[in-house]
Amino acid sequence: MKILTLNTHSWLEEKPLEKLEQLAATIVERDYDLIALQEVNQLMTADKVQTDAYFHAEALEGLSVLSDNFGLLLAEKLKSYGKNYHWCWLPVHVGYDRYHEGLALFSKEPIDPTACLVSQQSDFMNYRTRRILFGKTQLDGKDVVVVSCHYSWWSEDEAEGFLIEWQRTLAHLSNYELPVILLGDFNNPAGIDDQGHSHVLQRFKDSYLHAEEIDGEHTVIKEIDGWSGNDQKLRIDFVFTSEDIAAKRYEVIFDGRKTPIISDHFGIEAELYHVLES
Repeated sequence: MKILTLNTHSWLEEKPLEKLEQLAATIVERDYDLIALQEVNQLMTADKVQTDAYFHAEALEGLSVLSDNFGLLLAEKLKSYGKNYHWCWLPVHVGYDRYHEGLALFSKEPIDPTACLVSQQSDFMNYRTRRILFGKTQLDGKDVVVVSCHYSWWSEDEAEGFLIEWQRTLAHLSNYELPVILLGDFNNPAGIDDQGHSHVLQRFKDSYLHAEEIDGEHTVIKEIDGWSGNDQKLRIDFVFTSEDIAAKRYEVIFDGRKTPIISDHFGIEAELYHVLES
């Protein structure tokens, strides 16, 4: 099974429609089974639209998909290439005072999505509000739960920030007895002890550390939104899996090497497989 995760930075990039086209073309060329996207935005003032049977609306949290929703336009672009993906979108909070910012999952198989509020803050107008998108789907003929994640930064205050959001994610995952794939922007760099990455490793495998083939590493290499003043190469976007899923290949993409840069984050492509039960 071939997966992609990307923080799209949608509508905040220069030439966003050109980058949307580049994303769609890469998805078609590389033929992903599953795609997790973060910062999937729509203008608050855009018009409501009808969605088709490939959209799964259970996670909408009372909002509507609007005409410039980045996920909607991507789904339509993929359809124009003859690729029909089931997809869902979860609005998380208002970003930059003008966007409904959210998370999306795309799958070749139908998706049963659920949403979980993981932050202490719950006000949709507050950018600190964090919700996480869970989707039950099938990969290689087996049920899995896939998660599109966009977490807060590490905080020493245990009442806010990544740690409490992660604990609430684990509580929600306890509702499933399935293999798990966690994808997205964790805002916690790899390699820092006793912070976000090390907490996740207590329960899940980092595909970068276990893949049989690895091509690339860092997903952020400069100052970006949320990382003001950063001058280091960071690995803050991840593919984590439960023990029953392994990684054959791991590649950083949309980094200007084989594929164009289309966001302030690079993406990750991974080829995963179910570990056979003994």
